[in-house]
Amino acid sequence: MKKKYITTPIYYVNDVPHIGHAYTTIIADSAARYFRLRGFDTFFLTGTDEHGQKIEEAAKKRGKTPKEYADEISAKFKALWDEFEISYDKFIRTTDPEHIAGVQKAFEKMYQKGDIYKGVYEGHYCISCEAFFPESQLIDEEFCPDCGKQTSIVKEESYFFRLSKYQDKLLELYQKEEKFVLPKAKKNEVIRFVESGLQDLSITRTSFDWGIKLPPSINDPKHVMYVWLDALLNYITALGYGTDERLMYYWPADYHLVGKDILRFHAVYWPAFLMSLELPTPKHIATHGWWTRNGQKMSKSKGNVIDPKAVADAYGVENFRYFLLREVPFGQDGDFSQKALIDRINNDLGNDLGNLLNRIIGMSGKYFDYEIKSQDVAKYHQEELQEVRNIIEALPPLIEDMKWHKFLEELWQALSVANKAIDRHTPWAKMKEGKEEEAMALVALVANILAKVALMLHPVMPKTTQAIAEALGFGIDQESYAKYIDRFELLSDFRIKKIPPLFPKIEEPLMVEKKAQEPKKEEGLITIDEFFKVQIKVGTIKEAEELPKSKKLLKLMVDLGEERPRQIIAGIKEYYTPKELIGEQVCVVANLKPAKLMGHISEGMILAAKDENGLTLVGPKTSKKEGTPVK
Repeated sequence: MKKKYITTPIYYVNDVPHIGHAYTTIIADSAARYFRLRGFDTFFLTGTDEHGQKIEEAAKKRGKTPKEYADEISAKFKALWDEFEISYDKFIRTTDPEHIAGVQKAFEKMYQKGDIYKGVYEGHYCISCEAFFPESQLIDEEFCPDCGKQTSIVKEESYFFRLSKYQDKLLELYQKEEKFVLPKAKKNEVIRFVESGLQDLSITRTSFDWGIKLPPSINDPKHVMYVWLDALLNYITALGYGTDERLMYYWPADYHLVGKDILRFHAVYWPAFLMSLELPTPKHIATHGWWTRNGQKMSKSKGNVIDPKAVADAYGVENFRYFLLREVPFGQDGDFSQKALIDRINNDLGNDLGNLLNRIIGMSGKYFDYEIKSQDVAKYHQEELQEVRNIIEALPPLIEDMKWHKFLEELWQALSVANKAIDRHTPWAKMKEGKEEEAMALVALVANILAKVALMLHPVMPKTTQAIAEALGFGIDQESYAKYIDRFELLSDFRIKKIPPLFPKIEEPLMVEKKAQEPKKEEGLITIDEFFKVQIKVGTIKEAEELPKSKKLLKLMVDLGEERPRQIIAGIKEYYTPKELIGEQVCVVANLKPAKLMGHISEGMILAAKDENGLTLVGPKTSKKEGTPVK
């Protein structure tokens, strides 16, 4: 039997579920439901990642043991997925005994192979990302390139994985497997990272205890495994690797669904670990973007983090599922707003889908006592049938490439065909003309289009489409998919069932928006992010002249290494003459919004220091190239 193995990342239990977790999980769930409907033996995995320094610290702050804290947060993830009726086959926790045993088995095998060795690591470590970074990757030689937080220099004994050994093999993999990373544009980022040179990876820690110990055969109890080695191995330990391996026939994974922030771990480290274990690499690493809210980055300090349960409670899980998959092209960042969600519900779902069902229920009841017969559909509507068939046949490749946005966009074209057919053929006019056969064919055409749309939409909106199927007198299962999608057959004669409107119109927002709060700051202090917004560059004063009628201002032309010098109005006339400024190098705030001073535009600000002894311009001690940034 054909099989599919689909995974989400295991979610880190340092905080409760948010919209990003829901997005990944709903995509994976929709994919799993689709492949089951196609008749694939499908295994869908999700779970929680529970080891590492961040968890140890978070638990300590709350007066709990790491295990108590992990139990609490993991339970919240599982409860939410169960409430959302996520169809996972296994929920794995990295504190599961079987996972621990499998990870130790993998470590032992890589160690015996010579791919793991002991040494000393000294480098920049980001606690937030649980990752070391070479200095070349840091922002301003100090800050994490992924999260922007300050790193710390750590020196400790460590075991290393020979990642550098697999650099060429990884590049061969990317070249051979065109769709190893989806969307394909993301693969270029991975290739550039690997081509820049891979360093061996530190994979153990001695500075904290909350992690998986090394195998007993290695006998080095002060070390625990690096959280990413531990976490990535869940994809095979969930199938019994190292313990009961009866489910390993599902490997390799068909789709690892991940956010773009963890692409490198999945597309570089993970396949290298698998190569060391002599296991096949996954077929696709499907990488999605991040969500913002009303155009702003979400953060707890601003109070604008989206609780997926709150959205689902207000608008319905199925409407939420549709919105997440339809609103943004897979791989790109998306923005959540209640207005956008309401527009999707009222327009896409209410007007295009729900209203179409209501129209044929009404017409069939008025004209045919709710009886619908498909026998003459092909006679009168061959063109529409072929158009819908072309649409339906083009959909599976979009799902297989995780292009859910495009899939739903194209599926809605079938609804457009149905709505246009009603307007074009006007069944009410046909009835007045005594053309009952043609009117029935039109109503049956729309019913058949709706049936096919319901089958294809089922993975995204399972309960909604089940209601549509019941109204149209058929079931949603593998047999129906084969009959109405693969073979493109039409519905047998049936009696349509009246059902309440599926998508009542929403007139106003159903959730109370909390106003985003800027984090409170100590008086006079700014954050490092605020400081980094200021661009200071070295410039050379090329021209200087007095401004008439001004006692304080000089007009300067300053070369910042750009196409033309900047005009800067500076209040330094009391301390400098124009002549002595020519050739002077100064520091300029280069991204200041232009301002008008005494009728003259000023395109920057020159830095100076002033005390009781006067004012001095700030500039480099030795000559620097124009445009050199000041850090």
